[in-house]
Amino acid sequence: MVETIRNRVPTVHIRGASAIRRPLIVLAVCAVGVIGYMARDFLVPTAGAVVLALVLTPVANTLEKIRLPPSVAAGCSVILLALLVIGLFAIAVPSISSWAEQAPLLTATLEHRLEGLRKSLAFMQEVTNRVEQATSATANHAAPGPEKVVVRERSLLGEVASTTPGVVLQLAYAGVLAFMLLAHRNIHKRQMLRIPQHFETRLQLARVMRDINERVGHYLFLLVVIYFGVAVTAATAMALLGMPNAIVWGAALGFASFVPFVGPPVVIGLVAVVGVLTFDDWQHMVAVPVSLVVIHFIESQFVTPALVSRRFALNTTSVFISIALLGWMWGAIGAIVAVPLLILVSTVASHLPSLHWLEVLLSDDHASIPGGGPNAKPPPRVRSSSPQRLLRRRLVPMK
Repeated sequence: MVETIRNRVPTVHIRGASAIRRPLIVLAVCAVGVIGYMARDFLVPTAGAVVLALVLTPVANTLEKIRLPPSVAAGCSVILLALLVIGLFAIAVPSISSWAEQAPLLTATLEHRLEGLRKSLAFMQEVTNRVEQATSATANHAAPGPEKVVVRERSLLGEVASTTPGVVLQLAYAGVLAFMLLAHRNIHKRQMLRIPQHFETRLQLARVMRDINERVGHYLFLLVVIYFGVAVTAATAMALLGMPNAIVWGAALGFASFVPFVGPPVVIGLVAVVGVLTFDDWQHMVAVPVSLVVIHFIESQFVTPALVSRRFALNTTSVFISIALLGWMWGAIGAIVAVPLLILVSTVASHLPSLHWLEVLLSDDHASIPGGGPNAKPPPRVRSSSPQRLLRRRLVPMK
């Protein structure tokens, strides 16, 4: 009787907690996403400070080689970056304010410049108007029109005044945190190495921190140098073509290059619109965006692949998804720090056997193979053996 009851009761065998591990991983990922969205006001400047500290690490190391104390080297690195950003804002803010004041005039000028295009689409506009008239007439016979509710929008100055204190606090927090991470980076490394109890774990942690410093820090610093060259080249090209505020547009293209797939096309589109508003001849209108397209093409297809190692390459799909996700969660700063954080996650996953699958998914196809590259040979094929052959090998005595 007892055996019959036992046979009727279903039994679930859990081997190595694998039945509950995957649901817990899914719940953990969802929890991290919710926390990242809800705590974005704190996480955005924190992530920005970590990225800034990694970017400025080579600068701080160079200053320490000339016998400067770590705190002084970190302070000089942060101050130099702050002065550069403040200088760019000092150049850009007057131009942006003048554009905001001349917005109606610029809109009328753009409509006048595009008059020929509008005339070519007059037929479609007429058809659209007839459809709207027919629809409105039917709606008027069916029921009285709804009352119009006018919502008074806030002015641009009010929006800026309400958001400036929070932005200033976040920038100050990010700058102070970046300084502290730079000034005490060696102390933090020694403290983290004292946490594990086993020597093997300490060695693995030391390798992870070394690779983070080399891959993320040097990679970001190299990108800063490349995009600085892009900004200088673009500003020079804009100045030679007679484009007003050439430095602003060059710096915009340099900053936008940190957001692959999205940033450079947006800046090039804005420059094309401003070119239509600025110049009277079609030669300059076309030459301005085309010059930026050529600069971006040379940088993305020749300069960056030649200077950046293949081991920094990431999967294009994962990069696009991470930029879209963090851009939705954290805004423009999230889109900028998406790639550095993705490289950081890939570096940590490459040292953990349980996360090797994540490193393979995030890395490029050739970069995931040691010595991989466009001309790399595929790994040798492993000869498959049947279970009978394996059993026969085990039963054969050793001579």
